[in-house]
Amino acid sequence: MLKYTLIPLLPLLSFIINILFGRNFIKDKAHWLAVPAVFGSFVLAVSAFMDVQSGNVININIYNWIVSGNFNVTIGFLIDQLTAIMLIVVTSISTLIFIYSIGYMHGDSGYYRFFSYLSLFVFSMLILVMSNNFLLLYFGWEAVGLCSYFLIGFWFHKKSAADAGKKAFIVNRFGDFGFGLGVILVFLTFGSLEYLQVFGKANSVIGQTINIFGYNLDLITVICLLLFCGAIGKSAQMPLHVWLPDAMEGPTPVSALIHAATMVTAGVFMVARCNPLFSLSHTAMNTVAVVGGITAIFAATIGLVQNDIKRVIAYSTVSQLGYMFLALGVGAYSAGIFHLYTHAYFKALLFLGSGSVIHALHDEQNMQKMGGLKKHMPITYWVFILATLSITGIPGFAGFFSKDEILYRAYLGGEVGKGLWMLATVAALLTAFYSWRLIFLTFHGKFRGPHEQEHHLHESPKVITVPLMLLAVGAVAAGWVGIPPLLMEHGDKIGEFLAPVLGHPHGEGSHSEEMMVMGMSVLVALAGWYIAYKMYVRNPELPQKVGAKFKPVYNLLYNKYYIDELYNRIFVQPTLKFSDKVILGFFDKSIIEGVVNGVPNLIGVFSSKFRKIQTGLLSNYGLVMAAGALAIIGYMLFLR
Repeated sequence: MLKYTLIPLLPLLSFIINILFGRNFIKDKAHWLAVPAVFGSFVLAVSAFMDVQSGNVININIYNWIVSGNFNVTIGFLIDQLTAIMLIVVTSISTLIFIYSIGYMHGDSGYYRFFSYLSLFVFSMLILVMSNNFLLLYFGWEAVGLCSYFLIGFWFHKKSAADAGKKAFIVNRFGDFGFGLGVILVFLTFGSLEYLQVFGKANSVIGQTINIFGYNLDLITVICLLLFCGAIGKSAQMPLHVWLPDAMEGPTPVSALIHAATMVTAGVFMVARCNPLFSLSHTAMNTVAVVGGITAIFAATIGLVQNDIKRVIAYSTVSQLGYMFLALGVGAYSAGIFHLYTHAYFKALLFLGSGSVIHALHDEQNMQKMGGLKKHMPITYWVFILATLSITGIPGFAGFFSKDEILYRAYLGGEVGKGLWMLATVAALLTAFYSWRLIFLTFHGKFRGPHEQEHHLHESPKVITVPLMLLAVGAVAAGWVGIPPLLMEHGDKIGEFLAPVLGHPHGEGSHSEEMMVMGMSVLVALAGWYIAYKMYVRNPELPQKVGAKFKPVYNLLYNKYYIDELYNRIFVQPTLKFSDKVILGFFDKSIIEGVVNGVPNLIGVFSSKFRKIQTGLLSNYGLVMAAGALAIIGYMLFLR
């Protein structure tokens, strides 16, 4: 089974070679290493999936990483049903994004650097999902954060891109601080960081408490909430969601990779992996569910009025991640992973489709300056339609099956679950509206950009459109592995596959309840399409009238509830003032510069005084020598 160590090592090897030799030798041929490497990982991932499907669970330790007293951590991999699903998602999506990037990044001066960073990103995510202990998970966790900084700020000559990279890195530090404390507390509680050992001992600490600031708190709850802090940051949940929309400053393939297959899915994977711990704390589970439900509708409301095509899809990602956490919080772990799986395909397709549009419009991202692209870009248009049908939950498409399962499991989750089901259903309505709004503004109506640009509009090259068509297959068919029993007996293959790791969902409702939830889901999806059609196709001047009539609400949503401004006022400006007055004004200028400049000045003053002794007169030197001789004689006669 050591061959499976090549799954992360192939992208790592691609990164090392490209970063060392890309600038002077490989240059614009960097993809010849990167694409085969990630495709090789995909082939091995499929092999691992087949091994796991036949009943094998691979748990191998490569070597001892850290040995210090009772602290023993290995570099080891655990490939079970959950890991197998994640490996397929990460490697398949990454392979298509790498191929797409050949066309999208053609001619960029940092071409080799781009593929180097992409390879390192994939390596980091694969280490994260394959690790068999918390410390190696934490290594991959931080590595994907570092890679996101590299890739979001890839075009660092743009101030907005550089700022977005720093924002992503810094915001995630808040969540990762709690996550790090959670990992430490896991070791202090269980005496190990190995998953299987920790999860095997989980029941033994039920009822134990920990004293924090004089309060006795449930130990398992504290551990889970600390771990969840990291998930809030990495998976962009409220209130640490603010970095993800700004991540659009990176190249579009980066947006697709971050949003679909890597980084943001890390938090969902981690909570699912730690389900033996989370399932022991109702408080932690409710927290996960409530945060997810609120984030789902919160982000959806913001997406209603955004005009940047990538930013609309970014808020869609935040909202869909909320659905996943809602599922995890109500105990439907397999439903959350199922939605992660289907979401990867239709969200990658949406982002890469938007990249095709942006590529054709020479980097224009404002949907108000688009329109009428359907006739110029038919392939991009139709794959966009398929992805939109999927994300809005139209029956037969991937998103319908996974989202419907989440809504149904939330409905069965007691009073809290039913409340969150209502929020999620409203969020589904908003999702349908802003998704079709994007379609109508971008592809329908008249072209609203510069007249001279319209004559140069054309479909993207095959290196871009072929990955789009392959992703479209996933956006349509990926959900067919999770058909609910109501529609097909034994159709939920993914739930059965994940059951040994994630267990079976709790609670069963009646067929009538499931049909009602499913009907509501479809109804709101169709309602969202109809409202968007009426406003942006049949009556194009209506959105402006509605916006003017409800201007305060429109401004609130357009400015993202002013949360960025609030954070700027509370955190950024005080930090800058403290840095300017205390660090720069006092420590730097008074202490550091005082030492750096003061010591040479003191030497100068001393030297200017001391050099006066050197007069060049023999009589002065003789006088000094005589005085010295008298001092020595006096010391010997009187002071000894």
